[in-house]
Amino acid sequence: MAQLEQQKLQLIQELEIEMMADMYNRLTNVCHKKCIPPVYNDSEIAKGEAVCLDRCVAKFLDIHERIGKKLGQLSMQDEELLKKK
Repeated sequence: MAQLEQQKLQLIQELEIEMMADMYNRLTNVCHKKCIPPVYNDSEIAKGEAVCLDRCVAKFLDIHERIGKKLGQLSMQDEELLKKK
């Protein structure tokens, strides 16, 4: 029984790592496309680009957190409904 629980825990950890990597890749792609011009004129990020990236990442993480909370609430509601049946 303990080995089954350990396998479940490992699977959950692997899925969490996979989801975080996916979120990071999407964040990188979206914010790069939005804030960095396709033709680089300078070897360093300009101040405006840095501000844009900072805001983009903050918004992305805020929305990700809000969605996670909402999904958690919906999951708890589903569990409560299943317990009542």
